[in-house]
Amino acid sequence: MYSAHTVICGAGILGLTIARELVRAGCDDIIVFDKEPAQGRHASGRNSGVLHAGIYYDPGTLKAEMCLEGNRRMKAFCEAKRLPLFKSGKVIVARTEDEKGVLDELLRRATANGGTVEMIDERRLAEIEPNARTVDRALYSPLTSVVDPKRVLEALREELETSGKVRFFFNTRFTGATGPNIISTSQGDIGHKLFINAAGAYSDKVAQAFGIAENYRLLPFKGIYRKLAKPAADRIKGSIYPVPNIKNPFLGVHFTRSVHGDVYVGPTAIPAFGRENYGILRGVDTEIPAILFRDMRLFLENPKFRAIALEEPRKYFFRHFFKDAARLVKELRPEDMLPSAKAGIRPQLVDIRTNQLVMDFVIEKARNSVHILNSISPAFTSSMYFAELVVKEHVINS
Repeated sequence: MYSAHTVICGAGILGLTIARELVRAGCDDIIVFDKEPAQGRHASGRNSGVLHAGIYYDPGTLKAEMCLEGNRRMKAFCEAKRLPLFKSGKVIVARTEDEKGVLDELLRRATANGGTVEMIDERRLAEIEPNARTVDRALYSPLTSVVDPKRVLEALREELETSGKVRFFFNTRFTGATGPNIISTSQGDIGHKLFINAAGAYSDKVAQAFGIAENYRLLPFKGIYRKLAKPAADRIKGSIYPVPNIKNPFLGVHFTRSVHGDVYVGPTAIPAFGRENYGILRGVDTEIPAILFRDMRLFLENPKFRAIALEEPRKYFFRHFFKDAARLVKELRPEDMLPSAKAGIRPQLVDIRTNQLVMDFVIEKARNSVHILNSISPAFTSSMYFAELVVKEHVINS
């Protein structure tokens, strides 16, 4: 049987940054394991790479507290490691008169969260993003940046391996908690003094193996993208986002120029049929009856989910996807938008007692274990500061 002082389930961005923070705190016996053959094969390695800047989140929430400082630390990490970093900035545009009030609320939130934002008029918007379209005014975030998520994950793994204090076990699936200090995996039992659940889309299942989080379920939403052809891509300078529906946790289809110069459009937030349902049928899993049952309950009882379920699936069809994107810019033709293999799953936490989507990060504890639930956007942005919180408040001082 293998053993370590601290065992981390999940080699995504949170698993790696928590391991890094533990090493910095003096822990020298850590195992990180993952069911995949390498790090970040799911949400962490499939996201857009945008480092958010604290605009959307209610002051007082973990998301609001973690995002801006996480943005700063991730940029500093990329600069120190000479990783690709594009300080792109972002504009948030209003598509209708009604959305101007939400722009004002986003400005209030960003200011309360310590963010650097500016309400700009159409003339200033044309200087920053000449092809962006808005109604009267837009919000400009100069601190929004873009990184290459896969390069960040590779650099973190290399740093942890070089430390000599972290062992990685890949192709190793969590199968249960067999005792107060033992977990079972597909490669055998692993003993531990502390177990940290950073399993992303499967974190609810791992937590429930420890007898907690029974009232939570993760519901998968699929994000699909398209890519802009040239010369349309040249007309996007940074990132163009719509005013979101701030009552739900999704930001809407948007334009993002990557660190490599490609411009992606998306993602959607389509209710998915599996935690790895990246294709139409690929990744449909045995949970589909339970997922459909939860979807139906949410559809009937939760107006926010019902709106998503009625609107988002249409974006599988090019006409609806294109129409949604075209509202953000002055010039876009159907032939400008190319297919893209890029796709991701956002595992959204649902409180099944109330049938409400959980809007903030959630940290649960049981015995000698810590469980990170609802690790959705801006989890990648926040990860380095969030990891410090987990280690200081839930490991060292617990």
